[in-house]
Amino acid sequence: MQLCIATVYSAPGTRPNPGGIPGKPDRRPGRHAPARHRKYGCPRPGHPAGWQGRSDAHREAAFLLYARIAGYGFRRHSTYRAAAVAGAFTNTVFGILRAYVLIALWQARPGLAGYDLADAVTFCFLSQAFIGPMQVFGGGLELSERVRSGDVALDLVRPASLQMWSLADDLGRAAYLLLLRSLPPTAVGAALFGLVAPAGPAACLSFAAGLVLGVVVSFALRYLVALSACWMVDDRGVQSLSLVTTLFFSGMVLPLNLFPGWLGTLAEALPWSAMVQVPADLYLGKRDALEALGFQLAWAVALLALGALATGAARRKVVIQGG
Repeated sequence: MQLCIATVYSAPGTRPNPGGIPGKPDRRPGRHAPARHRKYGCPRPGHPAGWQGRSDAHREAAFLLYARIAGYGFRRHSTYRAAAVAGAFTNTVFGILRAYVLIALWQARPGLAGYDLADAVTFCFLSQAFIGPMQVFGGGLELSERVRSGDVALDLVRPASLQMWSLADDLGRAAYLLLLRSLPPTAVGAALFGLVAPAGPAACLSFAAGLVLGVVVSFALRYLVALSACWMVDDRGVQSLSLVTTLFFSGMVLPLNLFPGWLGTLAEALPWSAMVQVPADLYLGKRDALEALGFQLAWAVALLALGALATGAARRKVVIQGG
């Protein structure tokens, strides 16, 4: 019989266990980190910068991903130029009609709701310009159609967030419609009626921030409505209810300052006012910028958080018609 004797060598940073088990990690200060930290790219003990570098890289990759999706959304919606031009023409015509109605109203009641005649006409064309970017009449998201077709199953298993993916695409859509559907009615209104200009650079910046936050609030509301298709066979009732509440409480039909008593207070506190009324007031300088932007930001965060919870629930229970 041949007797073989093996000698066990410990890897650097390890020492034999007193019980005879080799390779036990050495926890004594000053020793090398265990091999598993180096194998999986983890930082050494006492060096959290490795984790920070990995998280920074992940955030940068996510930002680039969503920026690219927003660019794709802009390009995808830019293929429908004829529809955008027709929408701009329609918004311009209805803006002129609404402007004459408001002119008659403000001539009979000067200073109504704290607006003069120029402010009222400017509010009219601003609200017309918001129709496209804010998607005031609903829609703009393909989520409900993807639920009915069953394609949402692929969306829910993507490594990227479904809500953030949809938000990035919607921001691209809003940017395109802002250029092609919002600027023409505003330019025509300025040429025919002479609209009010912002008070200065600070007002322009606050208006731009309010416009972006208004788009985010609009998306968050439409996302919740579209996601309701996961629990309902037909979501057209929810879509119709959303259309009515958006038109009435956003300031699209009339400025919310005209609503009497508790109804006006309630309308200004609801999230729909962040879509039309608040950005228009920021443009006209009728509201404190920090208070208005804080109001929009609070609703945007709350609605996006609710959308994230609803998305998590949709992963566990999805009803797909025909899927």
